[in-house]
Amino acid sequence: MTSDISALAEKAREVQKTWEKLSYNERTSYIKKAGKCLAAKREKIIEIIQKENGKLAIDALAAEVIPALMAVPYYISLGKRLCKSRTVRGGNLLMAYKRSRMVYAPWGVVGIISPWNYPFSIPFSEVIMALLAGNAVILKTASLTPGAGGIISEIFDEAGLPDRLFTNVEMTGKEAGPAFINGGIDKLFFTGSTAVGKELMALASARLLPLSLELGGADAVIVCKDADIDRAVSGIIWAGFSNAGQSCGGVQRVLIHNDIYDKFLEKLKTKTEALQPGIDLGRLSSKKAKDEYLKQIEDCLSQGAQIAAQSGAFKTSDRENADSLQYESLFVPAVVLTNIKKGMPVFDDEIFGPAVGVLPFNDEADALNAANSSSYALTGSVWSRNRKKAKKLAGLVNAGSVMINDHLMSHGLAQTPWGGFGDSGLGKTHGEEGFREMLKAKVIIDDILPGAKREPWWQPYSQNVFKGLSALGILLGGTMIKKIASLPSVIKFFMLTWKK
Repeated sequence: MTSDISALAEKAREVQKTWEKLSYNERTSYIKKAGKCLAAKREKIIEIIQKENGKLAIDALAAEVIPALMAVPYYISLGKRLCKSRTVRGGNLLMAYKRSRMVYAPWGVVGIISPWNYPFSIPFSEVIMALLAGNAVILKTASLTPGAGGIISEIFDEAGLPDRLFTNVEMTGKEAGPAFINGGIDKLFFTGSTAVGKELMALASARLLPLSLELGGADAVIVCKDADIDRAVSGIIWAGFSNAGQSCGGVQRVLIHNDIYDKFLEKLKTKTEALQPGIDLGRLSSKKAKDEYLKQIEDCLSQGAQIAAQSGAFKTSDRENADSLQYESLFVPAVVLTNIKKGMPVFDDEIFGPAVGVLPFNDEADALNAANSSSYALTGSVWSRNRKKAKKLAGLVNAGSVMINDHLMSHGLAQTPWGGFGDSGLGKTHGEEGFREMLKAKVIIDDILPGAKREPWWQPYSQNVFKGLSALGILLGGTMIKKIASLPSVIKFFMLTWKK
């Protein structure tokens, strides 16, 4: 498979050289057409996502199609600024004659390996950023969701993108990483599990291939005693259970102030038990995912966790009308766990299913300790009516993205960077930081001093050069009296610039 990627990368690189030379406006004309194709195919995209991933139509529309539609005009506008060179402000008046500019260039051929849980929106945004930046792209979507890669190819084909500039490949996940890394691509973007991300990083080290890794999460929520309980309960249910809980940035650990714990849990229980499979809850993606989910829940229960609430099974009326009856065995109840603690999967690991664990806290220091005790640091949230306090707490949560009175939806905002720390990965996607990942940055320094023959610190070295540098050090860091006294020596030192 490596040879296949090598051949594709070689062909893509030939086309990319021409693509890079186009003006930015010429490149955007293709992406605008792709945006129109996306809008026209939105119903087809929803159908593919429903069939392959198990999302409800509402989830597919809200979390995949709408964010992709918003991303197109945003990244077109953003890229126009980010792809331009820019002047670097001077750091010191003494070096004012050294004028610097940052210049940005595409990497060349970018590889993207995307996941099954958001099979369309994640790769689509990355692809359009890469193309706008002047790169060619080789995309590998998850084996569970090949139709997502197919519809993305369809969109760019209809947009008239030059042949081989974008290629969608199908291969197993185990083959893809080594094949991409050893196949001659210039940068790899991977979204998936932490374990696989670490393997790819080890493989890439042999080439020092740059990587952007968006990995797992076990997000914490801090619900303060002055929070709007109804909003917090509703938001946590959506962020924890939409997409059947299969979101790396979904809610997992809910930390609730003791003063409102009982009331909060009662409302969380009522709303969770009212959720209906096939209507409010989608299915898990595969039997493997279901088996792992059930194993993790059983592990929590065996360590003392308790089920405080769970949603029901299909009702007779639902069975008659559900579109996904062939997948009924992959529906699992949404579960609220209490009495959770470290060592349980719901606390320490990533659970890819509709489960949240709740834990009371006495003060905000305890809540922060619990929130920051995970090796994952992808996203988090703080719920409070006091925005000043909420912002302060959000700044102390160790996560790449922290929301106030909301959760998970930041991935749908094209302007906000996405990515975490620790076991949640490295690098960013989305926003200005994500677009920058698609570009190589270099600085060009121009010496504009007229008639200069040399720099005063060049060879041949002498005692005068040392004295001049010493005087410069005093001017930069000495007392005011010593600075003034050093000026004649500094001037004499810089006069060496015109000496042959």
